Parts: sequence; C-alpha cells; structure tokens
Amino acid sequence: MNWNELLRLPTTLLAIGAGIVVLIALTQLLSARHHVHHRRHLAAVVHTLLLLVFVALAALLGGAAMTLRGYRFLSEEEPVVQIDARILTPQRWALTVTWPDGTSRNAQLAGDDFQVDAYVLKWKLPAMLAGVAPLYRLDRISGRYDDASQEMNAPRTVIDFSQAGTGDLFDLKKQVPTWFPEVDTVFGSAAFLPLVDGGHYSVSLMRTGALVARPDDATAQRIGQRLGG
Repeated sequence: MNWNELLRLPTTLLAIGAGIVVLIALTQLLSARHHVHHRRHLAAVVHTLLLLVFVALAALLGGAAMTLRGYRFLSEEEPVVQIDARILTPQRWALTVTWPDGTSRNAQLAGDDFQVDAYVLKWKLPAMLAGVAPLYRLDRISGRYDDASQEMNAPRTVIDFSQAGTGDLFDLKKQVPTWFPEVDTVFGSAAFLPLVDGGHYSVSLMRTGALVARPDDATAQRIGQRLGG
C-alpha cells in the first residue's frame, strides 16, 4: 500500500464521520424547534447547545479530511517529459524527449548531465489543498558538466522549449500581480541527472511545484557504476 492509499483511507473515514455528525446536528435542530414550539425552553436550550457542539465537530472532521486530502494531492506528481539518451562521443549525447501525449523531439547535448528547467505557477494554500494543481511551462533542457572549469569554458548546448507570447499567464502574473490574487508565486524549478548510454529518465512535477527527475532501474545501475568508478 502506497502513501496515497494510506492517506485516502482516513480521509474517507473522516468525511463519512463528518456527514454522520451533520445528520446528528440536524436532529438536534429539529428537536430544538420542537421544544420551542411547545414552550419547553430549557430543553430547547440544551438541544441548541448540542447543535452547536455537533456543528463544530462536523467542521473539525471536515477540515481534517480536507487537510489530509490536500496532503495526498501534494504527494502526487504530474508527468512532464521522458528522456532517452544515447552516447555519440564522450560528453556528446543524442536525446529523445517525449511528452505525455506521445509527441517527441530529437536533439543533441554536450556535457555529463542533463538539466530540465521549467516555470511554475503555484496557487495559494486554500486552492492547493483543494486539489488545484500548479501550472508549469517547460523552458529548456541543457547540458551540464560535472567539472566547474568545463562548465565555464566548454561548449554549452540548450534545447529551447520556451513558448511564451503576448498574454502568457506567467508573464501577466509578473507584470500585473494584482490581477491574479489566488496565485501565490511564479518561480523557476530545475532537476538534473547524470547521462549514461541507453539511459531512460522520467521528469515529473510535484504538487509543491518542484521538478523531479528519476532514472529507471537499469539506468540507475549504470549511473551508480559511472559514479562509483
């Protein structure tokens, strides 16, 4: 059982509990009205107090359920791209970048690693806990050298995916922030991994707005061999 399943179970139970408490609160409301109608004021006050208690309890259970639901959403990830690498010459790579819809693009990179950069638009906490996913725009994939001196002097390569234009939401938020009060922030997020011949990588976006790059098992073994020796 994964974390999403573990969190989903108490979320469901809390939501069911909140619904049951709401029904009990409604019975207290009906009882209070009944006693008021028959001029039994003390009994009406007791049922009114019980009504308030059950309403508060329902709100507490419902809020807890929404919070856990938000944490479950925060642990989920949205696929961004998959990357397949093939070595051409030392520090020269042919990449195939594939999107979730199946479209792909071929390009070459120089370096020891690849780095994916994206712009991320993150919503404020109420919307995020309600399950509204952050928005992203893939910006570029670039080559990265392990050696800092090479990073300064060796040829650099970039695959540009920028598609910003007039009216782009990311740019509008920066230019006119008051137009989008529910937007928390717009920021850059990046992830990188070592390149290996025959490597297969998946890049996804977490609900927090962080990019995550992961190799498959075979690629992880090759990376471990490369780094280990």
